[in-house]
Amino acid sequence: MTDYRRLRVALLGAGSVGSQVASLLRQHGDELADRAGATLELVGIAVRDVDAPRDVDLPRELLTTDAETLIVGADIVIELMGGIEPAREYLLQAINSGADVVTANKALLATHGPEIFDAADQVGAQVYYEAAAAGAIPIIRPLRDSLAGDRVQRIMGIVNGTTNYILDRMDKEGAEFGDVLADAQALGYAEADPTADIEGYDAAQKAAILASLAFHTAVPLDAVHREGITRIDASMMDAARKAGYVIKLLAVCERMVADGDETISVRVYPALVSREHPLASVHGANNAVFVEAEAAGPLMFYGAGAGGVQTASAVLGDVVSAARRHIAGGVGVGESTRANLPIVPIGHVTTRYQITLEVNDQPGVLATIAGILSDGNVSIATVEQTVIGDDIEGAGTARLVIGTHKAREQDLSDTVDTLAQSGVVEKVASVLRVEGD
Repeated sequence: MTDYRRLRVALLGAGSVGSQVASLLRQHGDELADRAGATLELVGIAVRDVDAPRDVDLPRELLTTDAETLIVGADIVIELMGGIEPAREYLLQAINSGADVVTANKALLATHGPEIFDAADQVGAQVYYEAAAAGAIPIIRPLRDSLAGDRVQRIMGIVNGTTNYILDRMDKEGAEFGDVLADAQALGYAEADPTADIEGYDAAQKAAILASLAFHTAVPLDAVHREGITRIDASMMDAARKAGYVIKLLAVCERMVADGDETISVRVYPALVSREHPLASVHGANNAVFVEAEAAGPLMFYGAGAGGVQTASAVLGDVVSAARRHIAGGVGVGESTRANLPIVPIGHVTTRYQITLEVNDQPGVLATIAGILSDGNVSIATVEQTVIGDDIEGAGTARLVIGTHKAREQDLSDTVDTLAQSGVVEKVASVLRVEGD
């Protein structure tokens, strides 16, 4: 074996991903050394409880509850604890002690990314986070490096495997949300408390990271518009299918022009995607990120968005990169967030919509609805009407599924409020945006 320089690697966290990282580091140490040009020595693993059961067997002598001592003696620190604290404190300590850091902590980066990146810039360290946005899918480096000379116009991503699994099964089987969620929990795709996934919080964190990279602008988490999938039901799936769409929870990051100035929009919500679009073919718990760049054109990144060994692959890629940087020397490359583009609220977004209404089935109703839409600057593209019931007196109820041309979100929202109060609409069953046209 070549006599390589030794680099000390500290691992914080030994959950499903951390255990796999530790196992692969030990199992493939010689091969990784040849790729990195340095021997990667795992000097310790900081855990909360050394006796807790783990996914893989790890030498007890590597386990410690003293994270701070472990960090001080490391060249590379891998943070896989999750959460905000003490992960933030430990990462800052590692950076200030001269170590490069590798993290998969999307919540931490979405919340405190600028602080962490600034700390690294101050000392010439490097922060690596390929596993933070889409698991095993290589998307961070393409956005940060490969497309740095291009102008990314738009990103649409399926970045949460749990919600994609749920929506995919609802689409294929006509199943209801609650039933599929229970199955997802039984299979381990969803946590006992699935809020972070099904309410869009996880996807919003990843959207903030992707948008910051794509548009060279720091995007705070509270600037990301977020909606979940809990209101999606079988009837909405059926209406989408009949219109040639599938419903996906999308993270959308878009370069826009508002009032003559260049801006960006970052949002997460369930949306209709044409069945002809590449994202419509993303099934199960897989993830995909669709990038539209000015010169490069459309690019698709697809693969496993979660899983211990899959995410460990992305983490170890970052570890090899960090080792190569140590061998080459020099300061780390800072994050490019100097564009400082304004982030506009959801009301400025322009897209197409599918509005589903339950209305009184009587003459003049459709004309009234068409007039309200026209007054609100919302143009009708398609209408499908289905009778869904009759009362004792013979008065019926109809379901209208209205497809619109492109409209401004604020105009659409105001118009839907007017429809709900019009007297001819019994219920606004759903409003879904159409993306990817």
